[in-house]
Amino acid sequence: MAKTIAIINQKGGVGKTTTAVNLSAAVGALGKKVLLCDIDPQGNSTSGYGINKREIGSSAYDVLINGVSTKDAIIHTKFKNVDVLPSDIHLAGAEVELIGMERRESRLKTALAGVWENYDYVFLDCPPSLGLITINALCASDSFLVPIQCEYYALEGLAQLMNTVRQIKRLYNPRIELEGVLLTMYDGRLNLTNQVVEEVKKFFPKKVYKSTIPRNVRLSEAPSFGEPVLYYDRNSKGALAYNEFAEEFLKKA
Repeated sequence: MAKTIAIINQKGGVGKTTTAVNLSAAVGALGKKVLLCDIDPQGNSTSGYGINKREIGSSAYDVLINGVSTKDAIIHTKFKNVDVLPSDIHLAGAEVELIGMERRESRLKTALAGVWENYDYVFLDCPPSLGLITINALCASDSFLVPIQCEYYALEGLAQLMNTVRQIKRLYNPRIELEGVLLTMYDGRLNLTNQVVEEVKKFFPKKVYKSTIPRNVRLSEAPSFGEPVLYYDRNSKGALAYNEFAEEFLKKA
């Protein structure tokens, strides 16, 4: 039975999709069966695995809205142990369509129930918002992982995120817990970085991973080649950082 983890931060540009793509690849390379569900309408996790969004048969939209079986929508990638539930632009309209549906907050949970036994981990790459798609992700998950960039506005909006999670816990999913907090765009030479790290540790005591993700050119380049950084340049700082993080994640998970 898979452990399901939502990768979430309603602030954009924090390394959420980068983490979804590269953590799933690194965990797969370490021998675990992984499903990455791209439930962000931008579909960047999908293209990050080299999947052409124009050639997708069924997507996360069809699974959420049209009742298509998750098994039928999953794409088996060429990367070790990683399958992808792809996203496309149609998902942008799902927020509005979900409003009128029965059990609208638990449609993703119901959809994933048929595939959980096939994987060790299911990662959900959430949109940068706290709308109905993200609520579906939180209802379907055992835990949530928060990437936070080491920049001035790092903690902005996190109180709102935690408040949303508390409401989900109370109303729909009492078992959901914080998996951990990952510091991204890390540069230990900067005073600002160290100040942000201290603030984040105060906000999330004992939940901040020791592993950090640096700014790295290879990390930025890899998506345009449709590969996780581990396969694009396995000796780059970005690949080594995500590999180290994956090992720490598996020890704690």
